[in-house]
Amino acid sequence: MTKKNTTEVAKVNNHIVNWLKNYATTAKVNGFVIGISGGVDSALTSTLCAQTGLQVVCVEMPIHQHKDHVSRGREHIEQLKSRFPNVSNIETDLTPIFETFKSQVPADFEESKLQLTLANTRARLRMTTLYYHAGVHGLLVAGTGNKVEDFGVGFYTKYGDGGVDISPIADLMKSEVFALATYLKVPESILKAQPSDGLFGDEKTDEQQLGASYDELEWAMLVLEHNKSIENFTEREKEVFEIYQRLNRANQHKMNPIPVCKINKI
Repeated sequence: MTKKNTTEVAKVNNHIVNWLKNYATTAKVNGFVIGISGGVDSALTSTLCAQTGLQVVCVEMPIHQHKDHVSRGREHIEQLKSRFPNVSNIETDLTPIFETFKSQVPADFEESKLQLTLANTRARLRMTTLYYHAGVHGLLVAGTGNKVEDFGVGFYTKYGDGGVDISPIADLMKSEVFALATYLKVPESILKAQPSDGLFGDEKTDEQQLGASYDELEWAMLVLEHNKSIENFTEREKEVFEIYQRLNRANQHKMNPIPVCKINKI
């Protein structure tokens, strides 16, 4: 990373931290609560929140969680607590709740649809848990979605990890997330790990689910934003561009406001 790039990253860091602090102060809340997954987005978000000096509660919410996700998340939390005295943590094991939920709903459906629905259920249980901790401590739920996920391909669960009060990194591309996380010394184990939403209890990566890497999706997002010609695309570029457009169209219901049926006054 060049000196110029380091300076730019530092400015972005300071801008987000000041924005977080000002927002929390105006809202008259004590700080932030963040779900820690063992991934770079939640690690970065919690580090940004910690720099405000306000109360930060990091919450682990395992549901049959893969051991690597758990170990990375705990490594990050311990590092963060050693650096910032305003950071605390709590674990809320949601596995028993998830299993109870599964026992109370029908399960005789197509396997792929069932697994995806249950994955989204995990995210929604976690959202409910975060808002519990936010409520009792007087905190805001800080979202961990980046720009490609939130506004490009809609790779998040509606009313799950998409259910937040504020989104401090939602205007950062994934490459910018990694640059800022590197600058802030997020643990190397997290920086090197393949991004994964951890909603299936295994190491299934985001790239395996999406069909393209974040670098590729970021490229497609910029192509569309700048109305670049696709005539000279390679076959892989065409494939990625089609993946991006398909996901973007399919997930508009997440990105747009809830439709409201307007009644004309007579």
